[in-house]
Amino acid sequence: MDFIPCIREYFLKNNIDFKLNANMKEYTTFKIGGNIDILVFPKTILEIKNIISYCLKNKIDHIFLGRGSNILVDDNGIRGVGILFSHNFSETIIEGNKIKTYCGMPLSKLCITAYENSLSGLEFAWGIPGSVGGAIYMNAGAYGKEIKDIIIEAEYMDEKGDIYKIHKNDMELGYRTSIFMKKPYCILSMTIDLYKKNPVTIKQDMDDIISKRLEKQPTNYPSAGSVFKRPNGSYAGFLISECGLKGYSIGDAQVSEKHAGFIINKGNATCGDVVSLMEYIQDKVFKKTNYYLEYEIKKI
Repeated sequence: MDFIPCIREYFLKNNIDFKLNANMKEYTTFKIGGNIDILVFPKTILEIKNIISYCLKNKIDHIFLGRGSNILVDDNGIRGVGILFSHNFSETIIEGNKIKTYCGMPLSKLCITAYENSLSGLEFAWGIPGSVGGAIYMNAGAYGKEIKDIIIEAEYMDEKGDIYKIHKNDMELGYRTSIFMKKPYCILSMTIDLYKKNPVTIKQDMDDIISKRLEKQPTNYPSAGSVFKRPNGSYAGFLISECGLKGYSIGDAQVSEKHAGFIINKGNATCGDVVSLMEYIQDKVFKKTNYYLEYEIKKI
């Protein structure tokens, strides 16, 4: 790409960590996808601002990436710059029942921090393989609870590099959606409000949740979590199973035999395999049940 020599020089000059032609299989839970032109690992808020500013000024496409748990990367890779937060930005600040944490913090690690401080309310997120930034972006949830139930506010950076706080009531948090899906904002942090509880009880609840995950979800294979959103009045996994699609494969992409709401990578699945399988599932489910399944995972 024509822009690579210039942006490489800019990153080197400004001591910004980056990797050229990075293999996205190494940065997604699905272990699928081609290479990205440049993957950059900002260490400070100022670096984020400068990276975004440089990309906009030079008309270079850029995307924000976390732990890669809810995305499907194209086999041809990603053109432009990926700004990855999972290596940094994982500080937490605890004040009473409130925890402020930054976008790169893994959700599971945040659950442990809450448990170690006898704070309850986050147990539902135990085992979700995403980051705080991604959790806010899609209002992640499980077992009847969501991020919107505990979040107070978030901080984000707009395209001008200005930083704002946004209250939960203004985030448009709904089922697997938020205002951040509609705006080109960079999520920086969130503050959540929990409550005191006996850590022994918290640990028991976390153990119960992880046991359910291990029992019902195909955690021994690469996946991107639930592929489809829950349709009104039913469940995607139930509908897919009712259509007899458990175990159905296209290439190395397979509908999990343990949980039909998951597509797993049996080894060498391509993005093309997964997309073909998702479209096949949509068609079969709609024809048999009249339910149209919407994608939950995001194709890049």
